[in-house]
Amino acid sequence: MAVHSSRGLGGRGAAADAAASSHGQAGPSSASGGPSGRPLPPGPPGRLRRLLPRHRRAVSAGAVVICLVLAGVGWWARPDQPKAIPLRVVEGTVQADALTPDEVSKLAGITLVSGPGASEPPRALEADPSSCAVAVGPATQAVYGREWTAFLSATYQDSAGVGDYTVTQVIGVYSDSDKAGAVFRTLSDGLESCQSAIRTDQDGRTSKWAYTTDTATSETLGWTAAQVAGDGWACHRQARLKGRTVLQVAVCGAGNGKPAVTRITDRFAAKASG
Repeated sequence: MAVHSSRGLGGRGAAADAAASSHGQAGPSSASGGPSGRPLPPGPPGRLRRLLPRHRRAVSAGAVVICLVLAGVGWWARPDQPKAIPLRVVEGTVQADALTPDEVSKLAGITLVSGPGASEPPRALEADPSSCAVAVGPATQAVYGREWTAFLSATYQDSAGVGDYTVTQVIGVYSDSDKAGAVFRTLSDGLESCQSAIRTDQDGRTSKWAYTTDTATSETLGWTAAQVAGDGWACHRQARLKGRTVLQVAVCGAGNGKPAVTRITDRFAAKASG
């Protein structure tokens, strides 16, 4: 389930004010001389500039520019310059199975950026009634347990980074298809037995949700979790069983996320290893 993130306060204005106050104009002693009252000697740069002929000044300035350019070229040409190390993703891993932010953005029709991620399922959330623990936390230990051999949860959010629109991919891999099938049935049975619940998140905040299942087969689940009195906020979810893998996608926002969650889940399932 998505949790609305608060918008940051403050910003560049406060930093600019602080910078201005720490770089004020010099006091009277700067104009009258040093601490002892004696006048400060005149600086040499201005005198030298007046003594040099105009053509000599131009030649000197040109020589300085040429030296700086050559020095810059030599610095960049050094073979020992550090290079950016690209993110390494190995084929056959859960990281390689997940769709990239660009891939998901094209399928969702909105620009998304990387958000929170996890390499293990979080603990189960508190639910009232307690029989709805699966419905309120379908990507937690209430469903995925601890028998997985590889796990990944990756959330992408709107480019503004405020969580007004999020897409979450979850994948758990198990040692055999029987274990994966048992996990999928836990999810299916938990959704079937819960129509609404009060959910308490990891930060202790509570919210009421209503759950509606629209697709339920031995390998596919589709359902919607709608926040009660949440101004239309809902998470449209799908889950798939593929061999030893149980994967989920959640599209959360105030609009209709069903078409997007179907497109993203289809692509995710096709890419994921079975």
